[in-house]
Amino acid sequence: MSRILAVSPALPPHAYRQAEITAEIGGLLTRDPGRRALLDRFQGSSGVDTRHLVLPLEKYAGLSSFGEANDLFLREGAELATGAVLDALRDAGLRPSDVDHLLFTTVTGVSAPSLDALLVERLGLRPDVRRSPSFGLGCAGGAAGLALAHDRLTAHPGDVAVLLSVELCSLTFQQDDDSTANLVATGLFGDGAAAAVLVGEERAAHAGRDGPRVVGSRSVLYPGTSGDLGWRVGEQGLRIVLSGGMADTVASHVAADVDALLAPLGATVADVDRWVVHPGGPRILDAVQEALRLPPQALAVSRATMARTGNLSSAAVLHVLAATPPPDDGGLGVVLAFGPGVGAELVALRWGAAA
Repeated sequence: MSRILAVSPALPPHAYRQAEITAEIGGLLTRDPGRRALLDRFQGSSGVDTRHLVLPLEKYAGLSSFGEANDLFLREGAELATGAVLDALRDAGLRPSDVDHLLFTTVTGVSAPSLDALLVERLGLRPDVRRSPSFGLGCAGGAAGLALAHDRLTAHPGDVAVLLSVELCSLTFQQDDDSTANLVATGLFGDGAAAAVLVGEERAAHAGRDGPRVVGSRSVLYPGTSGDLGWRVGEQGLRIVLSGGMADTVASHVAADVDALLAPLGATVADVDRWVVHPGGPRILDAVQEALRLPPQALAVSRATMARTGNLSSAAVLHVLAATPPPDDGGLGVVLAFGPGVGAELVALRWGAAA
C-alpha cells in the first residue's frame, strides 16, 4: 500500500481569457476566413474560460524554432517544478532530503539529462535519489505516475516518493497550421505543473498526516488506435495528432476498464464516491459520464478545472485530484486519464482510517 500525503499544483503567472488567446493566435494559425471561423467555433465551445501560459501571449509570434521552445521548456519548467515540489513536501511535513524516489513525466519538452536530474541539486534532494523519467505517456502520465509510485513504494514501504509533472503545452504551438487537430488543440491546452508526495505503508504509519491510499491500478492499450493521439515530430517541433474518434474510443472501453479496476476491491461504479477524471475536453468528459451513467455532479471538479486552466496534459488530473474534496471515512475514488496509445490509466483510491 501507499498513501498520497500531498498534491501541489503550479501554474505560470500569465493568465488569459479564452477569447484573448483566440484573438491573438488566430492570425498566426490561418489566413483563410473559413478556417478562422472554425477556430472561433472550436475554441468557443471548448469548455475553457481561462488558461495560464508560460510566456506573455504576444511573445508566441516570435518563437522561431523547436530548439528555442525546448530551451524555454527547461528554464521555465524548472521554475514551476521547483515551486510545486517544495510546496508538496512542505504540505506533507517532509524535507527534500527525505525523498527516496523521484518520478518525472512530461510530453512537451525533451532533454538528456532529463529535467528531473537537473532539479536534484537545485531542490536539495539526495544524490542517491532514484529517478524514473518518462516521456510519451501524455495526458495519462499523471495517473500512470501515481500507479508507478505506488508500485515502487509497495516494494519499499519505508520510503518517500515524489511524482512530478511539467507540461508547457503552449511551447508546442505550430504557426501556419490550420489542420482541424491543431485548431482544436490550440483551444484546449494550457501550461502547468504538479507534484504529489506519496509514502509507503511503514512511513505512512508515522507520517502524522492523512490522505488517500492507493488500493488498485490498471493500465490498458486499445488495439488499432496508435495513430489517434500523440505527436508527429517535424522540423518546427511537435505537431499534434488528434483523431475526431477519441470520444467514441473512450465511450466504447471505459466502462469495462473501470469494472476491471473495481472488481478486485469488491466494488462497482455505484460504490465510487469521487471521480478524478482527466479534463481532456468536453467530449471526453461527456463520453465518460454517459458510459458510466454518472450524475452530472460526479465530474464537476474535472469540468471546473478544465474551465479554469484548460487541459494541462499529464498535470491536469493531478490538479483535479488536488481540488477534489475528501469523501467520508472509507470513501472510494477513481483516477482516470487517457493518453497516446490510445491507452487508459486508472487508479483506485480510498480515504480515511478504513482504507
